[in-house]
Amino acid sequence: MKKLTVPHLLGIKYLQIKDLELIFETASQFKEIINRPIKKVPSLRDITIANLFFENSTRTKLSFELAEKRLSADVLNISVGHSSISKGETLTDTVKNVLAMKVDMIVIRHPYPGAAHFLANEVNSCIINAGDGTHEHPSQALLDAYSLIEKIGDLRGKKIAILGDILHSRVALSNIYALKMLGANVKLCAPKSLLPKHVDSLGVTISDDLMYVLNWCDAVNVLRVQNERMDINYFPSSREYNQNFGINKECIEKLRKKIIILHPGPINRGVEISSEVADSDNTIILDQVENGVAIRMAIIFLLGSQINISA
Repeated sequence: MKKLTVPHLLGIKYLQIKDLELIFETASQFKEIINRPIKKVPSLRDITIANLFFENSTRTKLSFELAEKRLSADVLNISVGHSSISKGETLTDTVKNVLAMKVDMIVIRHPYPGAAHFLANEVNSCIINAGDGTHEHPSQALLDAYSLIEKIGDLRGKKIAILGDILHSRVALSNIYALKMLGANVKLCAPKSLLPKHVDSLGVTISDDLMYVLNWCDAVNVLRVQNERMDINYFPSSREYNQNFGINKECIEKLRKKIIILHPGPINRGVEISSEVADSDNTIILDQVENGVAIRMAIIFLLGSQINISA
């Protein structure tokens, strides 16, 4: 059986192209399974997985939990708001107590960048990063790339735009790493205030001209404005942001070609994208949701199999 080159999923930057290919190949097999009447397989029935989410999440948390249950793993969901963390217990102590219950794998979302990497060095367990602050969100980038490949094929030479709040987005960084690894040309489109310093060093190009970018690209990944991470005003108003960087029906009708539109959710309708566009056949948002379960099944299965092999 083929194996990943890493014992954890901490970020796309730690993976190799053969890891991405193996995850996509495995996800395709699981996607076929989850579309059957009987969607469950006994692949990881001896594995216990804890979902430890320190930030609010709907799609990612549900997707991981469903993926784990489809693989017949034992699942432990920990409510951080009602745990000893709220009483001052450290992250390491919390996780060590969880591991004392013979948990094999931890899926963690945390507001601080590097939290998953820190844990991987501190505890003897498989760690999956479900988003760490504004750093990375590797499983989202993998499902985005997989969804694109399904629609437009090999990404080598394809033109992919990432539009929106790049500065506060962990999705953006992971997508840049994944798309560049797969050979795509990547262009960022955002107000200058929502671009990280030195982001061009990642091999991407930048433009603040929305229509130019939409005419240039084969697909665009639209990111929401993350107001909850902003302690200052990065642009005058949501209305002005929408006028300059929001995708609406008029934008799409002006294009010389059809483009694919992705969105990791949740959607701020009327800000970064209009309802008409979000619900149109240009978007593959629901494909992303379906593929998210298959991709996360692949990640968990491949890492869980390595736990069994080393046991």
